[in-house]
Amino acid sequence: MDTSQEKFGQFDGQDVIKYTLTNDHNVSISVLNYGGIWQAFMVPGQDGKRHNLLLSADNFADLHAAGYSINRVIGPTAGRIENGEFTINGQTYQVDRNENGNTLHGGSTGWGDGHFWDVTVDADRGTITLTQTFSPADDTYPGNKEVAVVYTLGEDDSVTLDFYGATDANTLFNPTNHTYWNLADESEPTIEGLELQLNSKYHLAVKDGKLPTGEKIANADTPYDFSQLTSLGAALNEMLKTPEQGFDDYFEVTPSATLAHEPIAILHDPKSNRTLKMFSDRNGLVMFSTDGISSDVKLNRPGRPWMALALEGQTLPDSPHHFDFGDVTLRPNDPKHYQIHYEIEY
Repeated sequence: MDTSQEKFGQFDGQDVIKYTLTNDHNVSISVLNYGGIWQAFMVPGQDGKRHNLLLSADNFADLHAAGYSINRVIGPTAGRIENGEFTINGQTYQVDRNENGNTLHGGSTGWGDGHFWDVTVDADRGTITLTQTFSPADDTYPGNKEVAVVYTLGEDDSVTLDFYGATDANTLFNPTNHTYWNLADESEPTIEGLELQLNSKYHLAVKDGKLPTGEKIANADTPYDFSQLTSLGAALNEMLKTPEQGFDDYFEVTPSATLAHEPIAILHDPKSNRTLKMFSDRNGLVMFSTDGISSDVKLNRPGRPWMALALEGQTLPDSPHHFDFGDVTLRPNDPKHYQIHYEIEY
């Protein structure tokens, strides 16, 4: 496994460094020390060129200015928490609220925003390991949280993200990576030509603020039905009648950590014949189709709605208020580990 690192830009006077692993098939991943951003997943194409399957930019300034949490580590909690409040063992906590009185993706001081991580690269294991300790002063969540995020590139071209958390006080831990995908060649402006399959029978009903009501709605015979490979273009055009004019939705999935070990999502591009399989050990998948993204963004594809598809593996959002969604409590002497795994065919 070859490794390299280079300066990618600056933030608040500190260098943003890009770390890259490249395997024997000339497949590579690049990760930034700022925000734990997964900047590139490069694979060879039939045209002899390498293609980045992630929505991204070639410099930090453009990537940061685009917003939308592109490819960042999200924590302590992915998704929304109503009123930024939760209760553990009878004690109620208030954390930073950054969207309409609610907390989104850990708040304005979440782990992907404004935070640098310590990085270690191990060529023998094919890993880029990010570590950091976050106090309540850093992220407003209770406890001093020791966190590690490990990106692993396999010689089989797979990529694995492992999230580790430990704390000295009761807190929450529901991290993910806000990864945006487009498997098509750069000449294709949107994801409409892609096909998607989800291991999901239900999506969550929402109220104002995109907060779950607790109700689960059957996907069958709706635009949310991806029980088999389905045209994203057809589904997206059905979603034009929604306020978002695209997907910004929560799917309940069967975790891959079952005996069947099935992917929670399969994304396929018929033109390039690239296929991505996504595995997760948790029960939620948030899907966002870059609805409303500005044409002013300077990324590796022209800015427009439906330019990429975010697939975020996590425990279902706002679970502190819906206990059947899952328990994301992190307690002292009870560290947690979650994993998201990707397999690519090209």
